[in-house]
Amino acid sequence: MQSPSSNPIREDMQRRIEQFAGQVVTDLAAAMAGVMTNLGHKLGLYRAMAESGPIHSDELARRTATNERSVREWLNGQVAGGYVLFDTDTNQYLLPPEHVFVLANPDSPAFLTPAFDVAASLWHDEDQILAAFRSGKGMGWHEHNCRLFTATEAFFRNGYRAHLTQTWIPSLSGVQEKLENGGCVADVGCGHGASAILMAQAFPKSKFVGIDYHESSITVARERAKQAGVADQIRFEVGTARVLASSKERFDLVCFMDSFHDMGDPLEAVWSCRQAMAPNGALMLVEPFAKDRAEENVGPVARMYYSASAGFCTQNALSQGGRYSLGAQAGATQLLAILKDAGFRSAKVAMETPFNLVIEARP
Repeated sequence: MQSPSSNPIREDMQRRIEQFAGQVVTDLAAAMAGVMTNLGHKLGLYRAMAESGPIHSDELARRTATNERSVREWLNGQVAGGYVLFDTDTNQYLLPPEHVFVLANPDSPAFLTPAFDVAASLWHDEDQILAAFRSGKGMGWHEHNCRLFTATEAFFRNGYRAHLTQTWIPSLSGVQEKLENGGCVADVGCGHGASAILMAQAFPKSKFVGIDYHESSITVARERAKQAGVADQIRFEVGTARVLASSKERFDLVCFMDSFHDMGDPLEAVWSCRQAMAPNGALMLVEPFAKDRAEENVGPVARMYYSASAGFCTQNALSQGGRYSLGAQAGATQLLAILKDAGFRSAKVAMETPFNLVIEARP
């Protein structure tokens, strides 16, 4: 017989409340620990641990010119989060080798620590984003804290280095051969120029034009090209895709590298690009991976992309009029439909990765 004081429905509700509260606490811990991950990157703590092997807190503080007591507290938090291991017999801390590739190796395609400055810029701009949500007027890319620009460059660059010239461009029919023999490429929404510079290094006979409406990013891109020794191959311009419609150049490849969904009128953008393409040219859209339906886009990667999109991408599109406001989880069907509306005779998904969709279109 059921006890008068027990209520199965109420008990089940309490269990579910506690379960969800635990999920939120986990997220809160991750949000706070993210700041510590960023500090570990900027103070060189991860790098020092990668070079040293097992290490005591005082030695790590000495190597990084930091305060031992602060470092010890930081280390214990890293152990609590599973980033660092602790040996109770020796009182030493260890950054596992597989964690080095994610936290301490800036050349690794899995290097993720720069992304925490993207999150930091969301917090920094919280009041402006709040206002944009209420007004519907959006918030331009140029209005964000400068950490967003450098972090975005660093976050995407290693992925581009691993895939852009090795797999993505080779997946486009005939494009690699054109660029090896000397082609012409436009990179629309180029930001700090990471993708254009990597392509210039891989295809020294080709010429490149990088276009971005954000003047400060173009200034940085020009400096990056000088540092990489490819400034004679790349021309960086302040503008939008619209400038290509009146260009005298004919491009063998036009790229949108994680920038297409940010645009207020993506249809006009690809239409303008089609006017400037060579008859046998190709358009390449590199977009965040997404399924076509929102209910299919679940899990950490989708959650990260939706969060970035709500704070950055959709806001930028809205600030420009937002004809489509695609957002960072648009999905292949919607992207391909826009290319068809812009007059491309063919468009297809050339390849997929856990993080990217690569779409090829022909004029």
